[in-house]
Amino acid sequence: MAWDEWEQLKAQAAEGQSAHMRLNHVDGGGGPYGPYVVPGKTGDLKVGHEDLVKIGSAAHHLYDQLWDKARVATPSSDSAAGDLSKQGFALGTGLQHVSSRWEAQLKSLMDACAQISNHMQVTKTVHANDDNYIQRLMSSIDVLDAGFDERAGAPGEANNYGKKDKGDKEG
Repeated sequence: MAWDEWEQLKAQAAEGQSAHMRLNHVDGGGGPYGPYVVPGKTGDLKVGHEDLVKIGSAAHHLYDQLWDKARVATPSSDSAAGDLSKQGFALGTGLQHVSSRWEAQLKSLMDACAQISNHMQVTKTVHANDDNYIQRLMSSIDVLDAGFDERAGAPGEANNYGKKDKGDKEG
C-alpha cells in the first residue's frame, strides 16, 4: 500500500467520525409494544416444576454416567504412564499429563452437572419468592404514588395549598 493510499483511507475514516454527525434520538426498540414490554400483554416467562425436575434429573443422570464410565481409563492410563516412564520412554510423561488433564476436566464437568442438578431443585421456590417480593414492592409504590396525587387545582395549574381566597384578609 502506497503512502498516499494510506492517507486517503485515514481521511475517509475521519470523515465518517466527524463532529457534524449527530444522534438526535435513540430507537425505542421493543417491537410493536415499544421500549417497555408489559408482561400482561406479551405473556410471562413460565417454567413449570416438571420442566425443572426433568433438567435436574438429566444433569444428575449425566453426573452418574460420567462417574461410572468416564473414569474407567484413568487407573490404566496412570499405570501405563508409570511403566513407560520407568522404562525410559518420554511418552510416559506425556500420557501422565493427558491423564491428569482428563481427570481435571472430568471433575470440572461433574461439578457443573452437580450444580445444575442442585440449582434446579431450588430455582422454582427462589423465583416464586422473588416474584412475590417484586409484586409487593410495586404495589406499595402504587399506594405511595396515589398519596402524592391529591390536587387542590386542575392538572397543569399550580396547587394553592395554604393560600387564602381573595375574600380573606391577611392578618
